[in-house]
Amino acid sequence: MVEIELKARLDDYAPVKERLSLAGDYCRSYKKSDSYWLPAQAGGGGMSVPPSGVRVRRESGIDADGAAHESVLATYKTKEISVGVEVNHECEFTVSDAGLFEELLGRLGLSRAVRKEKEGWAWTISPQTAGQAPILAELSLVAGLGWFLEIEIMAADDGEQTVKESRGRLFTLLEKLEIPVEWIESRPYTAMLKERR
Repeated sequence: MVEIELKARLDDYAPVKERLSLAGDYCRSYKKSDSYWLPAQAGGGGMSVPPSGVRVRRESGIDADGAAHESVLATYKTKEISVGVEVNHECEFTVSDAGLFEELLGRLGLSRAVRKEKEGWAWTISPQTAGQAPILAELSLVAGLGWFLEIEIMAADDGEQTVKESRGRLFTLLEKLEIPVEWIESRPYTAMLKERR
């Protein structure tokens, strides 16, 4: 699967939260604690590690039905910007023991480079056309950076037509939520967090 997404910086989350509640189906609240692992030395000891590194995410929260959820996910991805949206080839899997997995990453020559904490709420926006994937919208407070809206579509491929169609749907949703395109943030959170240090 290919993740096609964009994010926008927000001054005030409250009106966007209200509009999302009208536009989509509420999914869950969440707290996400991310650690990004990168090669400790240039070259990575012969390993081929994506530029974004390996992310270990500890997530917890409450689903819409009131059930608690908790998980640890490991993710690596390749990123590119195409026609104004981020296109990610993402590989993700569940980890049963975060501590042991991070110990393994260390033994493989990686070190924890950046930490990111965020919390917020998620909605699913149903497509207008049959056969299209829904849009996942997350309204997040990122520690040290402020409020952001992240919207994404999980597409079957990264073909030009797929990316163009997905971009159109994402920008249409931005307009519906009354978020100016000037608020779109193209930098990764990790880069913004590094700049603040």
